[in-house]
Amino acid sequence: MQRSHQGLTQYGACELSHAIHTKQVSCREVMLGTLAQIDQHNTHSNAIVSRVETPLLLAQADERDAQLARGQSMGWMHGMPQAIKDLANVQGLRTTLGSPLMKDFVASEDGLMAQRMKASGAILIGKTNTPEFGLGSHTFNEVFGPTRNAWDASKSAGGSSGGAAVALAKRMLPVADGSDFMGSLRNPAGWNHVFGMRPSQGRVPMLPAQDVFIAQLATEGPMARHVRDLAMLLSVQAGAHPSSPLSLTDDHAVFAGSLDHNPQGTRIGWLGNLRGYLPMEDGILAVCQSALASLSGMGCQVDEATLGMPPEQIWQAWLVWRQALVGPRVAPFLINPDNRQHIKPEALWEYDQHLALTGAQLMSASATRTRFYQSMLPLFKKFDVLAIPVAQSWPFDITMRWPQSLAGRPMDTYHRWMEVVIYATFAGLPSISVPAGFGANGLPMGLALIGKPQGDWDLLKLAHAYEMANQELVAQRPPGI
Repeated sequence: MQRSHQGLTQYGACELSHAIHTKQVSCREVMLGTLAQIDQHNTHSNAIVSRVETPLLLAQADERDAQLARGQSMGWMHGMPQAIKDLANVQGLRTTLGSPLMKDFVASEDGLMAQRMKASGAILIGKTNTPEFGLGSHTFNEVFGPTRNAWDASKSAGGSSGGAAVALAKRMLPVADGSDFMGSLRNPAGWNHVFGMRPSQGRVPMLPAQDVFIAQLATEGPMARHVRDLAMLLSVQAGAHPSSPLSLTDDHAVFAGSLDHNPQGTRIGWLGNLRGYLPMEDGILAVCQSALASLSGMGCQVDEATLGMPPEQIWQAWLVWRQALVGPRVAPFLINPDNRQHIKPEALWEYDQHLALTGAQLMSASATRTRFYQSMLPLFKKFDVLAIPVAQSWPFDITMRWPQSLAGRPMDTYHRWMEVVIYATFAGLPSISVPAGFGANGLPMGLALIGKPQGDWDLLKLAHAYEMANQELVAQRPPGI
């Protein structure tokens, strides 16, 4: 019986929500199909972790069905199975952060992401895998092991929202949440042929948080197989919160509106590899340029663009900001010095580097960041959207920690190979990774579209128009799906 329900996992999230609310399918049927899909694919993919026991999930699904029978709906996600990234708290579930030091920690209350999804009717079935402390664009840790790429199980899924991306691509979830500091929603989306969006800074508050004033580089956001689903999930996630004083106060209901849009005349600035500054593996630029050609065919005007200041200056300021923000996240785990042996070297490097930082250095890096943001504003008078590859590397061997070199150039940090993603983050701009196509190696790559300040809605509409013009490409599925 369960096997017949698995066809429901092929539905997009909006399609699934409609089917549930019109009682074409029951919440129990959706849950049975989802759990059967997970049983079939997750053992090898390792995308979903800390699963809730099946009887508890079916009891929740039955309650959602009973609510509908009474004419009650909690919201768009009513009865929709969902798993939260393992950096965010869900009451009663482990929040391991991918760290052996946290492997037994059970959250006593929901974080804001879980609260908002539950309020919309979602049933939380577990967590999605992430690298230790969410550091690095490769999802592996000593608690659960690695998450395997949806298209080639011998390759990395990307990260840090790698579990979310693979769960989506393998149809184990209809939509997924994630978080993005250095491309963590965009890189795994590009590497698994789904859509991932980093919203504008402040669009989706991250709570609980140790600091709500300075730590503004990371943000939570949505991931989906369709842009309509991406926008609807953002409508659930977004919205100001009194505990997050810098959160945006715009009406987040706009994201549930119509995405229909004629992109003709949209001006797109192609950043490419920043005139050779960014090393990129062969074939990446060509795949992204094919996606740009599609946008041109839709009536968009695509021209080359350049950043308004030297990218090496941006990178050096980025290093200071990242170390200043990541170091204190690791610090509590090092109150006991014996814990160093249980923390991955990349996290220790961030911590050790931050110890030498001064306030003067951070203020100098903040001034550089300000100049960078201000240098982007003239670009957005010339262009409506900027475009850049979502990664500099194809998905690499799953046994690697990170690429030591790229296109013949040595990488001087564990994240230098993902430098391409920092520009949207550092300027607080919205960015969506759209499926660009496949290389000669059969692996997927994404194209990052970067919108104007707080231009999330216009960016979503352009991404939707791109999806509608490339439905055959977007609809391609991983092997075995």
